[in-house]
Amino acid sequence: MRPHVEEFDAEDNEEIVERVAAIDVAKASGKVCTRVPHASIPKRRVTRVWGVPATTNAILTLADELIAAGVERVVVESTSDYWRAFVYLFESAGLTTWLVNAHDVKQVPGRPKTDRVDAVWLAKLNERGMLRPSFIPPGEIRRLRDYTRLRSDLTEERSRHKQRVEKLLEDALIKLSTVATDIFGVSGRAMMDALIDGERDAVTLAKLAKGRLRPKHPELVQALNGRFDDHHAELARVLLDQVDSLTAKIDVLTSRIDDLIAKIPAAALPTTATPITDNPQDPASPSDPATPLPAIARLDEIPGVGLRAAQTIIAEIGLDMRQFPTANHLVSWAKLSPRTIQSGPKSRGGKTGKGNRYLKAVLGEVAVAAAKTDTFLGARYRRLVRRSGKQKALVAVARSILVVVWHLLNDPTTRFTDLGSSYYDERLNTDRKTRQLVQQLRALGHDVALTPAA
Repeated sequence: MRPHVEEFDAEDNEEIVERVAAIDVAKASGKVCTRVPHASIPKRRVTRVWGVPATTNAILTLADELIAAGVERVVVESTSDYWRAFVYLFESAGLTTWLVNAHDVKQVPGRPKTDRVDAVWLAKLNERGMLRPSFIPPGEIRRLRDYTRLRSDLTEERSRHKQRVEKLLEDALIKLSTVATDIFGVSGRAMMDALIDGERDAVTLAKLAKGRLRPKHPELVQALNGRFDDHHAELARVLLDQVDSLTAKIDVLTSRIDDLIAKIPAAALPTTATPITDNPQDPASPSDPATPLPAIARLDEIPGVGLRAAQTIIAEIGLDMRQFPTANHLVSWAKLSPRTIQSGPKSRGGKTGKGNRYLKAVLGEVAVAAAKTDTFLGARYRRLVRRSGKQKALVAVARSILVVVWHLLNDPTTRFTDLGSSYYDERLNTDRKTRQLVQQLRALGHDVALTPAA
């Protein structure tokens, strides 16, 4: 048998870019390396390495030097947030700048680990075209991302303070969380405020219940009968004030996010788009399905995706899907596709990777919400969870949602259409399913005789 041979149309060590520069960045400085052709000796290259301070004036001066030297492409290694000054100022100066993942430019084992060697190695990879640029959204999306990420961080911080309040109530033998689903609702806050103000009678506290908590009066009396003293009241007031302060700040950020999305220009949309405004406060959507909707409205049609989730998704991946040629590119960038690891005849799936934690967090929340719906996404989750478990099933649903997001943002005229919860049932191979069930019954020791139904 003829062995399988793979042919690749590529040339090793081919110099693609003649004049390149690379920068190994640190907090206070950057090590710059340029590689350009020799002025008089053919096929020789001149390497120059020097350090520059990471200040605005020094970086702008460096940009002028690189432009004067005819540098065609600058590569900056992604190190913490220190790369931002170099990348943003180089872009404003008109230089073609690539931000590359540090994982892709690891030093070869056996070499000394110095900033100088790293910069030279990065420049050599740059000139041979062996690097991939990282995704950097445009300026208006970056500003929106700053607000959405801060809102996510403050929301997490508020959740931690709420957990501290519940822990404090448990320490005071107040079991309010066992009766009320949300102790920070109207009834729960009224009871906690009364406790802080000095009310200790469980019956009086239980009378503050409203809505669906009123029929639970006997349970509330038992749950509110504890040992809540003055030091609990003082600590609870501090925590509740912090929760209220964070809530006010989150509301301010949300209002600002709405304004920023409304001001995103039509140029941020794909080139096939009709100039529209991404304003979530717009009136009802047009009745014509071919009429482009704002991006927020299109994403809001996906089961599980709400206004805040749509805002976060747009802030993390932008509106221009030309950065991701296909939906698989976007899924791979978000680290929602397991890697394939092959060694000899064995092949297995690897971990998905870390990826963008803000995007993965919101997609995880959306997947949990979609899994509870009577839709195609909900049916997909229930189909996968039986054999893969909850975590893998949620990741698969999150991947499906991100694929839908790519298609909706790539074509503004596309509208979400649910395939229905019966999608898999309608495409079920009844003969194969029958054989599987018969085999299972025979494995259990039963004789099976099938009679066709009338």
